[in-house]
Amino acid sequence: MTPPSTPAPTPAPIPPSTAASRFPEIRVPGMLTLAGLVAGLVLGLLLAGHPAAQTAQKLAAPVGSLWLQGLQMTILPLVAGLLFSGIVATVAAAKAGAMARRTLGIIVSFLAFSAILGAVAMPLLLDLFPIPTGVTLARGADPGQVPGLADFLASLLPTNVVSAAAESAMLPVIVFVGLFAFASTRLAEEPRRLLAVLFEGLAGAMMVVIGWVLALAPIGVFALGLTLGVRSGAAALGALAHYIVLVTAVGTVVMVAGYLIAISAGRRKLPAFAAALLPAQVVAISTQSSLATLPSMLVASRRLGTAPTTSEFVLPLAVTLFRATGPAMNMAVAVYAAKLAGLDLGPGALAAGAFVAFATTFGAVSLPGTISFVSSIGPIAAAMGVPLWPLGVLVAVEVLPDLMRTLGNVTMDVAITSAVDAGVAEPQPAETIH
Repeated sequence: MTPPSTPAPTPAPIPPSTAASRFPEIRVPGMLTLAGLVAGLVLGLLLAGHPAAQTAQKLAAPVGSLWLQGLQMTILPLVAGLLFSGIVATVAAAKAGAMARRTLGIIVSFLAFSAILGAVAMPLLLDLFPIPTGVTLARGADPGQVPGLADFLASLLPTNVVSAAAESAMLPVIVFVGLFAFASTRLAEEPRRLLAVLFEGLAGAMMVVIGWVLALAPIGVFALGLTLGVRSGAAALGALAHYIVLVTAVGTVVMVAGYLIAISAGRRKLPAFAAALLPAQVVAISTQSSLATLPSMLVASRRLGTAPTTSEFVLPLAVTLFRATGPAMNMAVAVYAAKLAGLDLGPGALAAGAFVAFATTFGAVSLPGTISFVSSIGPIAAAMGVPLWPLGVLVAVEVLPDLMRTLGNVTMDVAITSAVDAGVAEPQPAETIH
């Protein structure tokens, strides 16, 4: 008599511990920042053409510049710490079994698609719907030469990583940190753990610093908004509305892709998927955090008939590593900033930006987008030769596109959970001998 076959062990669920839970809690005055921008723009509009406008600009410009420098100084160490921690976490997750590798394969493939989407869609949208005329921002430092395709390829590996870091050459630094992180996973347990703790501590400390700087965002954005209002008048308001619509449109494409994945790869019916997902999307809008929406996503997956072993494994992994809208919307913001700065981006610059957008998303954190706005988009802009000063104004309205970021991420998380579940082979019942 043949003994009953032993079912294959199911992977243990990954606890919902993400980078967000390991770092100190940071609160950003999002509504105050938006109010500061509005107040600055209104005051600038009132002063435009008045003799006092020049004096107001002389007072506001140094305040805005100082605040932007505070943001910029944190980007390199923050990106290094987050990227190292994210790659180590991804490699560790890949060792969890076949289901983890299948999930990571979907995640990595879609993130690459998301980066390419942003690099293609946003320039096309800007050609179809140009930025309103008459918008002039106070220029900061010269961004330097926009890299061509040959420059992109030549800059992938740094000849001296210290010099590259000193020159704020983000692309070679990111490649170096990525290689360093992968190499650390081949070390023995003790040195690997020490390096992971070191970089996690570096990222955590920089998060605290950027939290301090963002706490002053209402003041810095007020100064930038005042300058923008004086220079551009009512056209500035049109440009900000234009920016919100275009960036949100790129994120909407990602969200729609989530429905398509659920229907095609997940083999779910559209009405059932949409109905099950709706409560989680409501929570996503109210919290603007994928991590906070995790319990609702688990309920949505249960309503869709997803196996508990799949949803309890895939969703925490997706919340930890998968920001589906990140590469596309981050690229969209950087391309828009380039247009505001008067730069034309060629294929080389877009390729560099897409590569950095893809790579840095593994170090992103599941927190409201205002916190990670500059740390996520700054490296992309730097890789493309785009200055950071337009981001100082755009960050004030990030609270609105961030709604689409969270909606798209939550939709995609549940969609790939359905896709992974549909790809798991049905276990065959053990043969019974009577």
